[in-house]
Amino acid sequence: MLAAVALFALMDTGLKLLSPHYPALQVATLRGAAALPLVLAWSLATVGARGLLRVHWPLHLLRGVLGVALMAGFVYGVRTLPLTTAYAISFVAPLLVTAMAVPILGEKVGPRRWAAIFVGLVGVLVVLRPTGQGMMTLGGLAVLGAAVCYAAAAITVRVLAQRDSTQAMVFWLMVMLMVGGGALSWHEWTPIQGRHWWVIAGVGVVGTLAQVLLTEAFRRGEASMIAPLEYTALVWGVMLDLALWQVLPDGVTWLGAAIIIASGLYLIRRERVRAQAMPPP
Repeated sequence: MLAAVALFALMDTGLKLLSPHYPALQVATLRGAAALPLVLAWSLATVGARGLLRVHWPLHLLRGVLGVALMAGFVYGVRTLPLTTAYAISFVAPLLVTAMAVPILGEKVGPRRWAAIFVGLVGVLVVLRPTGQGMMTLGGLAVLGAAVCYAAAAITVRVLAQRDSTQAMVFWLMVMLMVGGGALSWHEWTPIQGRHWWVIAGVGVVGTLAQVLLTEAFRRGEASMIAPLEYTALVWGVMLDLALWQVLPDGVTWLGAAIIIASGLYLIRRERVRAQAMPPP
């Protein structure tokens, strides 16, 4: 999981490097296209072609739409925001997953978990720093929108995981990123500069490796033990921001990130206690 988070941070760095030069939807398209050959090879080697074709298409299409939206929103956001700030905002996604699971999946959330969700959202407001004219930046709102899409996509994964393989979910997401993002960005497509091909290839390689490692982490370990390691992305964000863009998060961003992470860790702890208290099937 630690390696997966580090590789995803490198992938996000590549997306940030591309974002000033190409429209956000085009970058989302390149993300899917660069990873697709590797994901296809991994999928065929593990589950075969039949495992990719026998899937629940409506939910895959919905997840594809959400994937295009979240990728475009995140790329648009990191165009102007440091990675650290974008990560701090996106850490609200696990809290949103819990909130969305109530109306969509019928899960029960007690008052303590609702309180953790509320506190986490307060942390997001601290990072965004709302003013009298509204939120401080469109980039911050874009990343927040991406986090909402991520949470909704995670709900669809909970349902799809009961019938479809992880390989199928990753493969079709990459296909839909490439096709959907390409169709939406065709009218503003910008020719790719030669010096960016290595960045695009790197995004495909590290993104695929990160996805494989993430899958393996959740296969081998308990989710409640693995999930908190996602917060190490903040460390990578700080180091990459400092090394490549010479920026560091200010005190308010650190405060908001601390509030969000504390809320997330408490929520994960409550999930674990709840799971242990449930009678065995």
